[in-house]
Formats: sequence, C-alpha cells, structure tokens
Amino acid sequence: MSNDNNMNTKDFLIGALVGGLVGAASALLLAPKSGKELREDINIQAQSARDKTNEITHTAFEKGTEYASFAKEKSSTLVKAVSEQSSQLLDRVKELSESVKRDVEEISQSADELTEGLRSSSSEIVETVRNEVAVQDDTINDEAKEEVAPTKD
Repeated sequence: MSNDNNMNTKDFLIGALVGGLVGAASALLLAPKSGKELREDINIQAQSARDKTNEITHTAFEKGTEYASFAKEKSSTLVKAVSEQSSQLLDRVKELSESVKRDVEEISQSADELTEGLRSSSSEIVETVRNEVAVQDDTINDEAKEEVAPTKD
C-alpha cells in the first residue's frame, strides 16, 4: 500500500511539473509578444521551473531521509523486541528442560528404590517360603519316620 501511495505521489508530481511546463510554454508561445519579450518570458519561466524542480527535489530528499530515519528507528525497536522475546523464550525452554530432567531423575530414582524394595521383599518372601518348606519337609519327614518306625517293630 505504501509503495502504491509513493508511486501515485511521484506520478502526480511529474504530471504537475510537465503540465505546468506545457501550459507555460503554450501561454508564452500563443501570447502576442515580440521575440525579445518572448525569450525573456521563456527564460523567466525556465528559471521558475528550475527553482521549483530544485525545491521539489530538496523536499523529496528531506522526506526520504526522514522516512529512512523513521524506518531505521522502527526496525531497531522491532529487532530489540524480537531479541528480548527470543531471549525470554530461550530462558523458559531451558527452565522447562531442567525441570523435565529433574523429574526424570526423580522418577528414575523412585523406580530404582521401588525395584530394590521389590527385590528385597521378594528375597525375604523366597527365604520365608524356603524356611516354611524346610519346616514342612522336616515335619513330614518326622511324621513319616514315626509311621514307619512302629511298622518296623
């Protein structure tokens, strides 16, 4: 949109300048004057056109410098804002990464403790079952010996 606006302004200025020159030339050439007066009028109009062209060029240069300065300031502000937001985002990602890492370490430690607890419990259960089986085995052996003993007599 801005580019179209600049192009329309440029086209208007060029059209106004050319139209002014053509109009001035037509007025000079169609006016009933002597050659000397006509040349003087043409010189005056040419000088006037030169002055206006210089003025327009100077104004355009000032406006261009002003717009360039404004654009530079705005882009600098934008770059700073993007940089700050990127930095904040990076810091947040680092925090989340560290938090996830801590959580994984805690879960891993809890799993190790749970595994060790299960190993310990299963070892105790196995030992208890072995002892109980041994006691039962001894009891069965003793009962079997008692039953076999009276039969031997």
